Amino acid sequence: MTVLATAHSLMDPVYLFMTADWVVKGVMIGLAVMSLWSWAIILDKGVRFTSMNKRADEFEKAVESGRSLEDVAAQAGPNPEDPLPRMLTAALTDWREARSRGGLTDSQANLLIARIDRTLDSIIARESRRIEEGLGLLSVVATSSPFIGLFGTVWGIMNAFSAIASAGNTNLTTVAPAIAEALFATAIGLFAAIPAYIAYNKFSIDAGKFTGRLESFADDLQAAVARRLGAPAAPRADYASREV
Repeated sequence: MTVLATAHSLMDPVYLFMTADWVVKGVMIGLAVMSLWSWAIILDKGVRFTSMNKRADEFEKAVESGRSLEDVAAQAGPNPEDPLPRMLTAALTDWREARSRGGLTDSQANLLIARIDRTLDSIIARESRRIEEGLGLLSVVATSSPFIGLFGTVWGIMNAFSAIASAGNTNLTTVAPAIAEALFATAIGLFAAIPAYIAYNKFSIDAGKFTGRLESFADDLQAAVARRLGAPAAPRADYASREV
């Protein structure tokens, strides 16, 4: 019965935490906080990416529906929050300002396209920074948690061997609890690191894909403006084949 009771207690996280050394307890608490923090970021990023891609799909469908780009931009409002409508609004604003001044020379047309390019690049850069917020923390948790947990394990095993040597007793009921307490720190470290590592890689790929989506849309807008101005351009998608 003693062996069974010992085995049962070794599977109890509360028991392992309460009987651990204070340094190991600190490691466990730190890892638990890091895990909760990373899960908060994972859930937030999952919801945000799903919502952003859904709204981007709806906007692109509106652009491809045959309606004028002015109508699509008007529906999005004067200060849209989403990057694609914001890019369209910025490009149309620059176009209207240039058109209000009458005919443009080739030099002025090239300056207009360059200005639109800078504006769109600025929007893309700000949006890229925004969608990548929090990924750095996931990277830190993924790379550091196993080593922090290993530190707790090494410290716990050192204390365990010291206690065993002092007691002069090496039977299973004496050795197993001390070793289990130490290994529990590594288990928590892996529990924190694995989800953070998977999420970091997934969201990094998602962020890159969304940034590429913005860049493609920016190229399409530039090509549309260039076509309207009669400047040389190389349209790459359907947006570029339609007049602004």
